[in-house]
Formats: sequence, C-alpha cells, structure tokens
Amino acid sequence: MGNIGPASLVLIVIIALLLFGPNKLPELGRAFGRTLKEFKDGTRDIISDGQKDEQEDRKEE
Repeated sequence: MGNIGPASLVLIVIIALLLFGPNKLPELGRAFGRTLKEFKDGTRDIISDGQKDEQEDRKEE
C-alpha cells in the first residue's frame, strides 16, 4: 500500500460503507482475501516450477 496514507484509507472505507452497506463489507473482505491467497499460491507455484526447470537444466549439463 505504497502511497496510500491513513487519511486515504479512511476515505476508501467510508466510500465502501456507503456503496455496499455494513452487512456486505465482511463478505467482500473475505472474497478479496481468498482472491489474494489464490494469487499468492499461484505465483508461488509458478516460481517453484521455474526453479525446478532450472535445476533440471543444470543437471543435464
């Protein structure tokens, strides 16, 4: 969250409350968290696959 300061974060939360209401926000937060977790897991898999390929290439040499 590089350039987002505390005041900006509060403003974003207030706008989200106005748009979605307090009952919908926890559900949106959970969905966002799941999405980030899946992205992180996918990225980790891609990196580990690349490292395995690199190690196999070194063994072949």
